[in-house]
This record gives sequence, structure tokens and C-alpha cells, in this order.
Amino acid sequence: MTTTADPVLDAETDPQTPDPQAPDPQGPDTDFLASVVGSLSTPQKSIESKFFYDAQGSQLFDAITGLDEYYLTRAETALLRARSEEIAALLGSGVSLVEFGSGSSVKTRILLEALPALKVYVPIDISGAHLDAAAKRIAADFGLPVIPLHADYNSRVSLPLQVPRDKLVGFFPGSTIGNFEPEAAVAFLKRVHGLLGSGARLLVGADLQKEAARLVAAYDDALGVTAAFNLNLLVRINRELGGDFDIDAFTHRALYNAEEGRIEMHLVSLKDQSVRLGGKKIHFASGETIHTENSYKYNLDSFRALAERGGWRSEAVWTDPEGLFSCHALIAA
Repeated sequence: MTTTADPVLDAETDPQTPDPQAPDPQGPDTDFLASVVGSLSTPQKSIESKFFYDAQGSQLFDAITGLDEYYLTRAETALLRARSEEIAALLGSGVSLVEFGSGSSVKTRILLEALPALKVYVPIDISGAHLDAAAKRIAADFGLPVIPLHADYNSRVSLPLQVPRDKLVGFFPGSTIGNFEPEAAVAFLKRVHGLLGSGARLLVGADLQKEAARLVAAYDDALGVTAAFNLNLLVRINRELGGDFDIDAFTHRALYNAEEGRIEMHLVSLKDQSVRLGGKKIHFASGETIHTENSYKYNLDSFRALAERGGWRSEAVWTDPEGLFSCHALIAA
């Protein structure tokens, strides 16, 4: 693919959404299969949340961000718009922006419009078709060199050689840092430190503690979009891994774990049942759950402490007028 800007490194993928029920013609992903079988074989069954984001899952998540109950995206987007000039002044001109888990890059556009003389934009995302489509739009709309990386940003990632190393800025919006267990969040921040290097900066969105009812509603909307997003994990496992989950035999549940300070999402078995996957038979008791996601909520001090453990020092923090959400500017120590 070429644009009027520099060439975009682009995997040639079909941007159309596949039939969610159609079998994967290339056979099962062995790493995906091993992860799912292993995590479903533990006393508390679970599935890694990174597997939410096939093409259908990415589209459903985009729909979630527009729901009335899901305050996070509105609060963060308004915050970035209100503070974009201050953020740009702090970061300076001529930076290279690396986004972790870019998705559709909606919030990124606010930064791209504010940052002067941006050198290159590097979005990293696990959903290849979604990533490529967003990268093409950014390159066309901004006349900017874009280098999309189809990768799991929570694994070891190397930046392409053509990315300048002198003024690297990482961007991790959406409170995705809250999906990590605290120790895993520290490990992630250390990996980002290693990738970007000393003196680099990182902008991180972090959701803030608030009343439980508002938190639960954000993850269990009245229209059932979040339920469909959660259940799509089982649809994907059936399609890509040859599972035989009865989708109608599971239901979505969101709850607030006050002791841990986190929202939890689960898939609840509605009956005693067994599922075959990867040559194994996995039994579910009625009421047993698959733990699919955590979303930790922070206060400003607890997040600063987390960042310091990951090798980052807080330079600035911005919050929205209601105190719902925070954006942290960190510098690699």
C-alpha cells in the first residue's frame, strides 16, 4: 500500500469481518490452543483477555465505547481534547509515537492533531485486519509515515529500524493497564521501558476508583453488547480451535471485587456440561465460571507508585472535571 506520505509497512489482510461461525481454513493456532486448554484446566477456569480481539471482538469493543454506561471512553476523550495543548507542550516537537493496543486509534487522532512535526506513528495491535484498516486511514488523513505492527504488545516487541530513537513517546490509553494484575502491570511497564529506552516518555490512561454501581454498569450494559463481547470468546474458540462450546449455555457476569479494587468479568455455565477442545474433555458444573477479564481501578497515588516500580517517574497527571479518569505523563527513569 502506498500513500502520498512515506510507505506504510502493511500486512496484506482482508479488512472484511469473517463469518464468526466459519472454521479457520488454516487450522488452529497452537499457542492459542495451548493457552486456552491450560487455563481451562485450572481450579478457577480462565481465558486470557488478549483473545477478545479477533475482528468481531474488536468491532464489539468499539461499540461498547459508545454505550451510555461506558463512561471511560467519553471521559478520556474529553480529557485529551481539553489537555492536548498541555500534553503537546510537555512532549515537544519531532517525537515518534508508539501506541500499544491501538485498536481503531480514535483517541490517537487527538494527539496526532496536537503534536507538532511528528516523525512517525507506530500502532501495535493483536487484531491484524483492524490494525491495518486504522493505519491506512491515519496515513491518508494525516499524510504521516505509519508503521503498523501486528503483535501482542505484552510480549517482546522490536521497533523497526526506520523508527527514530531520539524522542520516543509511548501511548497506552483506555485504562488497558487496569487489565493487568498489578505485578504483571509492573512487568509490562519494565518491558516498555526497555523498548523505548531511558529518557522516553509514556502517556497512560488509568481509570479511577468510584462507586461500585457505576463501575458494574459500565461492564454490564442494558443492551447486552458487553455480554456479546465476552461470549464472542467462545465463538472464536469454536471457530479457530475446533471447540464445541454451546454458546447459549453460558451467560455474562460482571462484578466488583472491592477487596482487590477491580471489576471482574466472567462467563457462567448455566448447567452441568462438558466441552471438547484440543482432544480433551473439560467439565463445567452449573454455576461454574470462566474468569475472562479484570479491570483494576486506581487512585492517583497508587498509580504513581505502580509506575515507579516499573521504572517510570511521574511528570504530570490530568483528570476530568468529575474525577472519573486520569492521564499520566511518565518519563523513563
